[in-house]
Amino acid sequence: MIPRPNRRLLLEAPMTEPDGAGGFAIRWAPLGTLWGAVVHPPPREGMLPAGSGMRRPVRVTLRAAPPTAPSRPRPGQRLREGDRFYLIDAVAPATADGRWLICHAHEEEEAAP
Repeated sequence: MIPRPNRRLLLEAPMTEPDGAGGFAIRWAPLGTLWGAVVHPPPREGMLPAGSGMRRPVRVTLRAAPPTAPSRPRPGQRLREGDRFYLIDAVAPATADGRWLICHAHEEEEAAP
């Protein structure tokens, strides 16, 4: 099955910067725009409703990029779609020919700073 990448997503990486009080804050730096197909699996029995702090899973399929390319998503990065944020948990080939990647992610309830 060929994915239909119809959503414009911004790939972001976490960057740390001093917070002025001896610690650090996380800032999200844009890495580039990707087009992907976003799928929310159906809820499973026993899952908590939205707003309860649960991690809502999402799968994002994208065109593959070489493993060393900055445009290849990595765990710990996120994809942004407007005011929605998908934190990437794992990345794997989606097809046997390696032309597509699948990002296993979860949707964040609120934007991180």
